[in-house]
Amino acid sequence: MEVKWLEDFLALAQTLNFSKAADERNVTQSAFSRRIKQLEAWVGTSLIDRATYPSRLTEAGHRFVPVAEQTLQNLYQARRNLQHEEGNDARTVTLTALHTLSFTFFPDWLTNLSDKLGPLVSNMRPDSGSMEENLNSLIDGDSDFLLTYQNLHVPMLLDPQFEHHTLGAETIIPVSAPDSKGAPLHRVEPDFAHVSYQKTSFFGQLMAGALATRLPADNRVHVGSHSIGLKSMVLAGWGLAWMPESLANAELADGYLVRAAEKDWDLAVEIRLYRSKENRRPIVKRIWDTLAAG
Repeated sequence: MEVKWLEDFLALAQTLNFSKAADERNVTQSAFSRRIKQLEAWVGTSLIDRATYPSRLTEAGHRFVPVAEQTLQNLYQARRNLQHEEGNDARTVTLTALHTLSFTFFPDWLTNLSDKLGPLVSNMRPDSGSMEENLNSLIDGDSDFLLTYQNLHVPMLLDPQFEHHTLGAETIIPVSAPDSKGAPLHRVEPDFAHVSYQKTSFFGQLMAGALATRLPADNRVHVGSHSIGLKSMVLAGWGLAWMPESLANAELADGYLVRAAEKDWDLAVEIRLYRSKENRRPIVKRIWDTLAAG
């Protein structure tokens, strides 16, 4: 058995086309076909029905797909775990975090954690702007942890092997630049100017799920994926936006931003840290146990 045979098979199971799968795997079609036959010889049965066009998986092939996926995931995770347990890497944790949390919540939280565990090295993966891609970074084992907001209107489609700790809470509030009298330049009213989030982002899904039926018609003047960028647009007077209160506190105190609606338009979210139970890196377990202890 060779790992590349499993990777080849999954590429073929996805495309059902030998030529396309060979291109994806950067090998000639003849070499690719030979490796699929070697896998079938090792398994002891046909995985691909070559009598049809396009090709299709046999019944055994369908059953073998989740086996191949889980085997590769376990192998890749084991390799990452072993590589990270030498020297400085033993103290290194990789996180995917929502952009706002990476600079409003994360620095102080990491300081408190380091006070309990000793020095840590954090490797922060960039927020893709898409909740699905952020989740995949955890599912695929590219991150030890996912730091995210959570609300019942944004479903977390994760298997039971993934668990979380709730680290805190946040309030998402509507804000606007003030007019010359200090009143909101933009309010939640028909045709209000709205600085909005991309639909695939956490806040885009939150707004669609929690407020869509309540919102009057709005005029979307800007769409972005990160709160910090939307805050700049709001400060420039383009429209109102919902954003984490912690992100707007300084500007609210200085009068550069004001609330754009009553508090019944606020949204409550949790701050959660997710991990996979299958991640057996000692530093990950130490962090998890420390959080559990409070």
